[in-house]
Amino acid sequence: MATKGERGEILEYLRDLRANNDREWFEANRIRYEGARASFLGLVGEILSAFGPVDELGGIDVKACVFRINRDVRFANDKTPYKSTMSALIGAAGRKSGVRSYYFHLEPDGASMLAGGLHSPEPRQLSAVREAIGRDSRPLKRILGAADFKRLFGELAGERLKTAPLGYAKDHPDIELLRLKRLLAVHPMSDAFVRGGDIVGRAIEAFTAMKPFLLWLEKTTS
Repeated sequence: MATKGERGEILEYLRDLRANNDREWFEANRIRYEGARASFLGLVGEILSAFGPVDELGGIDVKACVFRINRDVRFANDKTPYKSTMSALIGAAGRKSGVRSYYFHLEPDGASMLAGGLHSPEPRQLSAVREAIGRDSRPLKRILGAADFKRLFGELAGERLKTAPLGYAKDHPDIELLRLKRLLAVHPMSDAFVRGGDIVGRAIEAFTAMKPFLLWLEKTTS
Protein backbone atom coordinates (compact mmCIF):
# COMPACT_ATOMS: atom_id res chain seq x y z
CA MET A 1 0.00 0.00 0.00
CA ALA A 2 1.36 3.42 -0.98
CA THR A 3 1.64 5.64 2.10
CA LYS A 4 0.70 9.31 2.14
CA GLY A 5 4.40 10.20 2.15
CA GLU A 6 5.05 8.00 -0.89
CA ARG A 7 2.19 9.62 -2.79
CA GLY A 8 3.67 13.03 -2.05
CA GLU A 9 7.05 11.80 -3.26
CA ILE A 10 5.48 10.75 -6.58
CA LEU A 11 4.19 14.29 -7.14
CA GLU A 12 7.47 15.92 -6.06
CA TYR A 13 9.48 13.64 -8.33
CA LEU A 14 7.23 14.40 -11.30
CA ARG A 15 7.42 18.14 -10.60
CA ASP A 16 11.21 17.98 -10.52
CA LEU A 17 11.30 15.84 -13.66
CA ARG A 18 9.15 18.40 -15.48
CA ALA A 19 11.71 21.09 -14.61
CA ASN A 20 14.72 18.91 -15.53
CA ASN A 21 13.48 16.82 -18.43
CA ASP A 22 16.68 15.36 -19.84
CA ARG A 23 18.46 12.02 -19.69
CA GLU A 24 21.35 13.27 -17.55
CA TRP A 25 19.04 14.41 -14.73
CA PHE A 26 16.88 11.31 -15.09
CA GLU A 27 19.82 8.94 -14.69
CA ALA A 28 21.24 10.96 -11.78
CA ASN A 29 17.84 10.61 -10.06
CA ARG A 30 17.03 7.06 -11.11
CA ILE A 31 16.65 5.90 -7.51
CA ARG A 32 13.91 8.53 -7.02
CA TYR A 33 12.24 7.36 -10.22
CA GLU A 34 12.31 3.72 -9.17
CA GLY A 35 10.79 4.63 -5.80
CA ALA A 36 8.05 6.75 -7.36
CA ARG A 37 7.26 4.09 -9.92
CA ALA A 38 7.08 1.37 -7.26
CA SER A 39 4.66 3.52 -5.24
CA PHE A 40 2.53 4.16 -8.33
CA LEU A 41 2.46 0.45 -9.20
CA GLY A 42 1.35 -0.19 -5.64
CA LEU A 43 -1.52 2.28 -5.99
CA VAL A 44 -2.66 0.72 -9.25
CA GLY A 45 -2.45 -2.71 -7.63
CA GLU A 46 -4.70 -1.52 -4.80
CA ILE A 47 -7.25 -0.24 -7.31
CA LEU A 48 -7.16 -3.52 -9.24
CA SER A 49 -7.67 -5.50 -6.03
CA ALA A 50 -10.81 -3.46 -5.26
CA PHE A 51 -12.15 -3.45 -8.82
CA GLY A 52 -14.54 -6.41 -8.57
CA PRO A 53 -17.71 -4.32 -8.03
CA VAL A 54 -16.86 -2.15 -11.05
CA ASP A 55 -15.98 -4.53 -13.88
CA GLU A 56 -14.46 -7.90 -14.76
CA LEU A 57 -10.76 -7.54 -15.57
CA GLY A 58 -9.88 -11.19 -16.13
CA GLY A 59 -6.80 -11.15 -13.91
CA ILE A 60 -4.91 -8.43 -15.79
CA ASP A 61 -1.45 -7.67 -14.38
CA VAL A 62 -0.61 -4.25 -12.91
CA LYS A 63 2.33 -3.70 -15.26
CA ALA A 64 0.08 -4.38 -18.27
CA CYS A 65 -1.98 -1.34 -17.25
CA VAL A 66 0.80 1.17 -16.53
CA PHE A 67 2.20 3.41 -19.27
CA ARG A 68 5.94 3.86 -19.76
CA ILE A 69 7.44 7.17 -18.67
CA ASN A 70 9.43 7.47 -21.90
CA ARG A 71 7.83 9.63 -24.56
CA ASP A 72 7.69 8.67 -28.26
CA VAL A 73 9.34 11.75 -29.76
CA ARG A 74 9.73 10.49 -33.33
CA PHE A 75 6.92 12.63 -34.75
CA ALA A 76 6.55 15.19 -31.95
CA ASN A 77 7.64 18.82 -31.91
CA ASP A 78 8.34 18.47 -28.19
CA LYS A 79 11.51 16.40 -27.93
CA THR A 80 11.67 16.11 -24.14
CA PRO A 81 12.32 12.42 -23.48
CA TYR A 82 10.05 11.79 -20.49
CA LYS A 83 6.44 12.30 -19.44
CA SER A 84 6.05 14.32 -16.26
CA THR A 85 3.07 12.13 -15.36
CA MET A 86 2.36 8.58 -14.25
CA SER A 87 -0.74 6.92 -15.62
CA ALA A 88 -2.52 3.62 -16.13
CA LEU A 89 -5.37 2.33 -18.27
CA ILE A 90 -7.41 -0.25 -16.39
CA GLY A 91 -9.35 -2.74 -18.47
CA ALA A 92 -9.45 -6.38 -19.52
CA ALA A 93 -6.53 -5.77 -21.92
CA GLY A 94 -4.64 -3.30 -19.75
CA ARG A 95 -3.33 -0.26 -21.60
CA LYS A 96 -4.41 -1.90 -24.87
CA SER A 97 -8.05 -1.87 -23.78
CA GLY A 98 -10.65 -0.19 -25.94
CA VAL A 99 -13.56 2.06 -25.07
CA ARG A 100 -14.48 0.12 -21.92
CA SER A 101 -11.46 1.19 -19.89
CA TYR A 102 -10.73 3.37 -16.89
CA TYR A 103 -7.90 5.92 -16.79
CA PHE A 104 -5.88 6.78 -13.64
CA HIS A 105 -3.47 9.72 -13.94
CA LEU A 106 -1.14 11.41 -11.44
CA GLU A 107 0.39 14.80 -12.30
CA PRO A 108 1.48 17.68 -10.07
CA ASP A 109 -0.30 20.99 -9.54
CA GLY A 110 -3.87 19.74 -9.58
CA ALA A 111 -3.70 17.88 -12.90
CA SER A 112 -4.31 14.39 -11.48
CA MET A 113 -7.54 12.74 -12.59
CA LEU A 114 -9.78 9.71 -12.95
CA ALA A 115 -11.24 9.63 -16.44
CA GLY A 116 -12.72 7.62 -19.29
CA GLY A 117 -14.46 7.89 -22.64
CA LEU A 118 -13.35 8.68 -26.17
CA HIS A 119 -10.11 10.67 -26.04
CA SER A 120 -9.01 10.31 -29.66
CA PRO A 121 -11.99 8.75 -31.45
CA GLU A 122 -11.67 7.35 -34.94
CA PRO A 123 -13.87 9.14 -37.50
CA ARG A 124 -16.24 6.15 -37.64
CA GLN A 125 -16.60 6.17 -33.85
CA LEU A 126 -17.39 9.88 -33.69
CA SER A 127 -19.82 9.53 -36.58
CA ALA A 128 -21.59 6.64 -34.82
CA VAL A 129 -21.87 8.65 -31.60
CA ARG A 130 -23.33 11.65 -33.40
CA GLU A 131 -25.79 9.47 -35.30
CA ALA A 132 -26.96 7.89 -32.03
CA ILE A 133 -27.37 11.30 -30.39
CA GLY A 134 -29.20 12.67 -33.40
CA ARG A 135 -31.51 9.64 -33.50
CA ASP A 136 -32.36 9.56 -29.79
CA SER A 137 -30.26 11.36 -27.18
CA ARG A 138 -32.42 10.27 -24.24
CA PRO A 139 -30.39 7.16 -23.22
CA LEU A 140 -27.14 9.16 -23.09
CA LYS A 141 -28.81 12.09 -21.31
CA ARG A 142 -30.19 9.75 -18.64
CA ILE A 143 -26.66 8.49 -17.99
CA LEU A 144 -25.14 11.98 -17.90
CA GLY A 145 -27.96 13.20 -15.67
CA ALA A 146 -27.56 10.51 -13.02
CA ALA A 147 -26.85 12.03 -9.61
CA ASP A 148 -23.52 10.26 -9.05
CA PHE A 149 -22.29 11.05 -12.56
CA LYS A 150 -23.11 14.74 -12.21
CA ARG A 151 -21.57 14.92 -8.72
CA LEU A 152 -18.31 13.27 -9.75
CA PHE A 153 -17.88 14.46 -13.34
CA GLY A 154 -20.21 17.40 -13.95
CA GLU A 155 -20.59 17.71 -17.72
CA LEU A 156 -18.66 15.87 -20.41
CA ALA A 157 -15.25 17.36 -21.15
CA GLY A 158 -13.58 17.55 -24.53
CA GLU A 159 -12.76 19.87 -27.38
CA ARG A 160 -15.77 21.07 -29.39
CA LEU A 161 -16.32 22.15 -32.97
CA LYS A 162 -16.89 25.88 -33.37
CA THR A 163 -20.06 25.16 -35.32
CA ALA A 164 -22.40 22.25 -36.02
CA PRO A 165 -20.90 19.09 -37.54
CA LEU A 166 -21.68 18.43 -41.20
CA GLY A 167 -25.24 17.22 -41.64
CA TYR A 168 -26.62 18.69 -38.40
CA ALA A 169 -28.51 21.95 -37.95
CA LYS A 170 -26.93 24.70 -35.86
CA ASP A 171 -30.12 24.89 -33.80
CA HIS A 172 -30.34 21.14 -33.16
CA PRO A 173 -31.63 20.61 -29.57
CA ASP A 174 -28.55 18.49 -28.78
CA ILE A 175 -26.02 20.70 -30.55
CA GLU A 176 -23.70 20.93 -27.51
CA LEU A 177 -23.34 17.14 -27.46
CA LEU A 178 -23.04 16.94 -31.25
CA ARG A 179 -20.23 19.52 -31.31
CA LEU A 180 -17.99 17.39 -29.09
CA LYS A 181 -14.85 16.07 -30.80
CA ARG A 182 -13.95 14.09 -27.70
CA LEU A 183 -16.33 12.65 -25.12
CA LEU A 184 -14.64 12.45 -21.75
CA ALA A 185 -15.78 11.99 -18.18
CA VAL A 186 -13.10 13.60 -15.99
CA HIS A 187 -12.87 13.72 -12.21
CA PRO A 188 -9.96 15.97 -11.14
CA MET A 189 -7.96 15.30 -7.97
CA SER A 190 -6.05 18.00 -6.11
CA ASP A 191 -2.49 17.48 -4.90
CA ALA A 192 -3.81 17.53 -1.32
CA PHE A 193 -6.24 14.73 -2.10
CA VAL A 194 -3.57 12.67 -3.88
CA ARG A 195 -1.31 13.00 -0.84
CA GLY A 196 -3.87 12.27 1.84
CA GLY A 197 -7.23 11.21 0.41
CA ASP A 198 -8.77 7.81 -0.20
CA ILE A 199 -7.64 7.43 -3.81
CA VAL A 200 -8.69 3.79 -4.08
CA GLY A 201 -12.16 4.46 -2.68
CA ARG A 202 -12.62 7.50 -4.92
CA ALA A 203 -11.43 5.54 -7.97
CA ILE A 204 -13.93 2.76 -7.35
CA GLU A 205 -16.70 5.29 -6.76
CA ALA A 206 -15.89 7.30 -9.89
CA PHE A 207 -15.37 4.31 -12.15
CA THR A 208 -18.65 2.75 -10.97
CA ALA A 209 -20.49 5.97 -11.86
CA MET A 210 -18.66 6.10 -15.20
CA LYS A 211 -19.39 2.54 -16.31
CA PRO A 212 -22.87 3.16 -17.83
CA PHE A 213 -21.33 5.92 -19.97
CA LEU A 214 -18.59 3.57 -21.16
CA LEU A 215 -21.09 0.82 -21.90
CA TRP A 216 -23.14 3.27 -23.98
CA LEU A 217 -20.04 4.31 -25.93
CA GLU A 218 -18.97 0.69 -26.40
CA LYS A 219 -22.38 -0.35 -27.71
CA THR A 220 -22.68 2.73 -29.92
CA THR A 221 -19.24 2.44 -31.53
CA SER A 222 -18.97 -1.36 -31.86
